[in-house]
Amino acid sequence: MPSKSAPTMQDVYTKPGHLFRRMQQIAVAIFMEECGALDLTPVQYAALVAIRDDPGIDATRLSALVAFDRSTLGSVLERLEAKELIVRRATPDDKRVKVLHMTPKGARLLAKAMPAIDRAQERMMAPLKPAERKTIMTLLAKLVHLNNDVSRAPLRIDHGKAQRAAAPRKRRINGLANEQTHA
Repeated sequence: MPSKSAPTMQDVYTKPGHLFRRMQQIAVAIFMEECGALDLTPVQYAALVAIRDDPGIDATRLSALVAFDRSTLGSVLERLEAKELIVRRATPDDKRVKVLHMTPKGARLLAKAMPAIDRAQERMMAPLKPAERKTIMTLLAKLVHLNNDVSRAPLRIDHGKAQRAAAPRKRRINGLANEQTHA
């Protein structure tokens, strides 16, 4: 959408990049209003969810799951550890690799944060009608997916692991394999 004349501020205000940046500022502001009393940032929240869902994950894999650059994520992990929400442990095979585990305090904070997180998400979308919410979420997800590889920190999800976790588990009862839908 190049303009033939020098851009005006009105041109800036209507560019997708500017609007995405503004919405990110608004989303973080709303999140912090709702979660400020919990001393929890959006990235810390994402990290805690990923660590809860994948105990023993290492920082490199975590950075891929939350789409956050590895060097910055290190300081996020330091803050979570200082608040005693996670612990980092060396692996038996390679003492240089640290794996992450949520503490009971971290699990309690995450559970306590959920109503505030839900309120924040609702507030972000509140100005839109339900059909508009669905449309914008579909289009945003599509844009993020199609542009993921140009990100400074691309999202990398192990779809095989997610599918394995969602698949029914089989267990043996009297020598027979039975489907078990939960474990």
